[in-house]
Amino acid sequence: MDLLDLLIAPAHAQAAAPAAGGSMWQTLLLPIVFIGLMYFLMIRPQMKRQKEHRSMLDKLNRGDEVITSGGIAGTVTEMGDNFVTVEVATGVQLRVQRGAIANVLPKGTLKSA
Repeated sequence: MDLLDLLIAPAHAQAAAPAAGGSMWQTLLLPIVFIGLMYFLMIRPQMKRQKEHRSMLDKLNRGDEVITSGGIAGTVTEMGDNFVTVEVATGVQLRVQRGAIANVLPKGTLKSA
């Protein structure tokens, strides 16, 4: 008996518990349910949002009023494959990536603001 045994109780191994007689299907059921739940609660809605955003960018035209992901509002003046030029004030144009367009506003929204 060491001095350390007085401070910390020694750990002893316990006998192994008898194995449960469950089948393989019972063992795999819980992870399969969790994966299915994650798909319907997290993955599927995100894929739907990506599809809607992609279709919104495909329908983007010159003259559309947009808001970027940074919160800048303006009117689309030029369009390229990867970049869009947005006029935010008279004579002030910004070139942003197509994916940075967060929303297309209804016509006349910026004039009323």
